[in-house]
Amino acid sequence: MNWVAYSLLMFFSSVALYLCVRKSSLVKVPIALTNFAMFALPLVAYTIIGASSNTKFTISVWHLVILFVAAVVFAYGGNTMSLKAIHIAPNPGYSLVLSKSYVLFTTIVAVVFLNQGLSWRKAIAILLIVAFSALIMVKPKSTKHVQNNKWIWLSFGSFFSWGMLSLSSKYLFSHGVATYAFLIYLYALVTLCIVATNKMSYQTLRGISASNWLLLVSTGIFSTLFNLGQFQAIRMAPNVGYVNAINAGSISLVTVLAVILFKDELTLQKAGGVFGVSVGLLLLLV
Repeated sequence: MNWVAYSLLMFFSSVALYLCVRKSSLVKVPIALTNFAMFALPLVAYTIIGASSNTKFTISVWHLVILFVAAVVFAYGGNTMSLKAIHIAPNPGYSLVLSKSYVLFTTIVAVVFLNQGLSWRKAIAILLIVAFSALIMVKPKSTKHVQNNKWIWLSFGSFFSWGMLSLSSKYLFSHGVATYAFLIYLYALVTLCIVATNKMSYQTLRGISASNWLLLVSTGIFSTLFNLGQFQAIRMAPNVGYVNAINAGSISLVTVLAVILFKDELTLQKAGGVFGVSVGLLLLLV
């Protein structure tokens, strides 16, 4: 498979994953359990695949330090903030289109620190993303009551976290760290963080209903496919921004399907914001 095929796998599994996450929030599945499913189940799958594919697991101390920070701060922190934002946002797409616009962040980093040029098309794309993001963040009078606007700040927290995770993974891949080794170490560290910070135990898992178990397992399966597609695409793509833009593009579909499946909110203003941000992200691809 090439990076385009992996990107398509990432796209469609992303849609399924975040619809499962939204469903979990609606049926009151604890965020800690959803977070656990998104990392623990993929860890098992990646370990089996990695062990059977002669993956090289040795890495340098410096790379291990980078991986530790990427796991604890960017992956665990970013995903936790994203799940909380999805839980309280009126539509998961509102939160996700902001957090997954981290292609804007990686593009600016590439221009400022890596001396990559900024074409007029990319400049217009950046302006579109910033301008239309404002439409998503501003609450119109017709919007139904929401718990609070904390989801906006949580979304931006995951925005920076996922941007740094993307850059960290690209750096490690370019220095010889195998994809499955990266995924196994990353997911093992994040799973330990989830268990430790939430004091999870066997008794915690025993109290889950059958329907919620099915939802959590589905979340884990789609998380496995999503991240496998994402990081393989990042490893193989000529520019990490291409993969990030395709990733962000999936959120427009999540936004619409959340309205159809869960009767979530979609005002004309915010629909315009989601559309405008998506156009801006696609412009960064060209």
